[in-house]
Amino acid sequence: MFSAGLKGLLAWTWLGMKWALLLLLLWETCIFGQVLWWRTHNPDQTSFMRARAASLQSQRRPPLMPHPWVPYQGIPGSLKQAVVAAEDSHFMTHHGFDWEGIRQAYRRDLRRHRFVAGGSTLTQQLAKNLFLSERRSLWRKGQETLITVMLEATWSKRRILEVYLNTIEWGEGVFGCAAAAQHYFHEPVRDLTPMQSARLASMISRPRFYDVHGNSPRLQDKTDRIENRRNQVAIPD
Repeated sequence: MFSAGLKGLLAWTWLGMKWALLLLLLWETCIFGQVLWWRTHNPDQTSFMRARAASLQSQRRPPLMPHPWVPYQGIPGSLKQAVVAAEDSHFMTHHGFDWEGIRQAYRRDLRRHRFVAGGSTLTQQLAKNLFLSERRSLWRKGQETLITVMLEATWSKRRILEVYLNTIEWGEGVFGCAAAAQHYFHEPVRDLTPMQSARLASMISRPRFYDVHGNSPRLQDKTDRIENRRNQVAIPD
């Protein structure tokens, strides 16, 4: 009796595992299909945009600013260089993961005895923004890793940077370089000066904070450092 019951339990457990694996495979296939679609089609919204829009609506605050798409050739080189210099200086040479940056972040976390920095590349940030949420978990990190591999395997560096610059958060309800240029400087993104580009790049790490605290001395220091090393990084043609 016991043996038969145990066999039945094991059979149901195995069946459940097979269904879970099948559902996971279907989920990852759907994500990969979306990655392939966005290789040549521009996303209207990202998962992170939808989450921020819902949050603003629940707080009865103004909705997201309009964020028109700017093609890669319409984005000034100074902004591309500044963002790469600020967020991922090895963007052109890695395959989605900056292992040296990850090691350095791990050492910082050990010193502070808490998880703070993750050494995320532009591709990892884009993977998270396109499909995932802000909540930290092992599941989310695993998904981010897998989507990063998908992006690097199917998109060019030029496409990754183009989509990143058009979807990254730059303030409260501000997404994409066109909206950021209008919000902070009241001009088209194509007219940004190198110093304005460096300032926008310096805000990416804490966009909503710097949207309110734009006169922070720390922000100006970051802007100056980014401008000084902007020409030392490579960007896609």
